[in-house]
Amino acid sequence: MRSPEENLALDESLLQLGRESFRVWESPVHFVVLGRSGKVEEDVNVAACQGAGIAILHRSSGGGTVLQGPGCLNFACMLSLERWPVLANVPVSYEILLNRVVRALNIPGLEVCGTDILLRGRKVSGNAQRRTRDWLLHHGTILYGLDVALMERVLLEPARQPLHRARRTHRQFVTALDVTSEQLEQGLTNFWNDLGCPGEITTNS
Repeated sequence: MRSPEENLALDESLLQLGRESFRVWESPVHFVVLGRSGKVEEDVNVAACQGAGIAILHRSSGGGTVLQGPGCLNFACMLSLERWPVLANVPVSYEILLNRVVRALNIPGLEVCGTDILLRGRKVSGNAQRRTRDWLLHHGTILYGLDVALMERVLLEPARQPLHRARRTHRQFVTALDVTSEQLEQGLTNFWNDLGCPGEITTNS
């Protein structure tokens, strides 16, 4: 089983492959990961992480600071902007891709709001992107059993919040889907297949 560091590096290495590809993975251990502009002192309860033995890592894409681990399924896809020129527009790319994810998961109550997927107003998926001139790396998380109480202990309340969060705490804002990892993997496989991309799917769950 790959470490969190290895999985984050593999997501980012998709940009170097030069072909469309897709991977799904889940970490067996908890860790905190910050986006490119995230600051540990503003986003993370370092003492709580140290006490729980939770690593604090960074990724090269944008987005907020999140807790990952069991019950948090990750997906990453590499898409050609030559084949998908409409995805060059950042807000449009999130709208298109996340609505396709929602449609493929086929779970009542899901909706797209910015870079998040909500279930009846509460967050179940966060997403981030990194781009080159010709390629888009989109990756996201889907929660189906992550320990939200632990999230509240190790993450500080973010200073910058989307309007749809409405100043709610982690516990108030975040929830989990009542599905299995196998059901989510099948839905994400459907998402990728529906895009008609030739790249293979790899998993590490």
